Amino acid sequence: MPRTKRRRVLVRAVWGALVIGVAVPVLCIVMFRFVPPPLTPFMALRRITSGTGWDYRWMPLAAMSPYIVRAVIAAEDSRFVQHHGFDWTEVESALNDQRRGRRLRGASTISMQCARSLFLWPGRGVVRKGIEAYLTVLLEALWSKSRILEVYLNIVEWGQGIYGCEAAARRHLGVSCAALNGEAAARLAAILPNPRHWSAGHPGPYVRRRVPTILDRMVQVAVPAVQRR
Repeated sequence: MPRTKRRRVLVRAVWGALVIGVAVPVLCIVMFRFVPPPLTPFMALRRITSGTGWDYRWMPLAAMSPYIVRAVIAAEDSRFVQHHGFDWTEVESALNDQRRGRRLRGASTISMQCARSLFLWPGRGVVRKGIEAYLTVLLEALWSKSRILEVYLNIVEWGQGIYGCEAAARRHLGVSCAALNGEAAARLAAILPNPRHWSAGHPGPYVRRRVPTILDRMVQVAVPAVQRR
């Protein structure tokens, strides 16, 4: 193949990849603004690698206990309503902690975690972080805060093969998410950083220590109003 022709083929392939990389996420985000995601790549990969099934039960935000909404915001992203996808105050705080010799901690917002859980694969890396940031910008531009929170609360991993607050409440605590009280919601929120190793039903020392802190924060955080999509 002549060099000029190879160049044209390469240019077309690059442009095609760029168009697909931009258009497909936008179309999916627009679609999932109105309909629940049937599953996510994260769920599928977890099933393939672990060999277990999944428990995924969609529940509208308006039907959830208000305590779980407050508990997750308090535990995961207290400025969720105020920021636009990235909490730069938390990022600066995490970097300052690292400079003082402490371990670098994450500063992911609920919006970032929603983008990651909805579209990406388990793991870390610069490329994955870049895609996550791009998807976060799209979510914040195309969805309301209440929709971001609703999808996140329904798809986030809450244990081995457990996805979303309804499945988590029933599997960990034996009740519907709609019936959670403050302490139960705080226990579920407390295990989110490592839900495959911590238990809300049989909390260990870390979860028991974390619950009072989350309960204190729950009365202070702002929550998004449930909006029509």
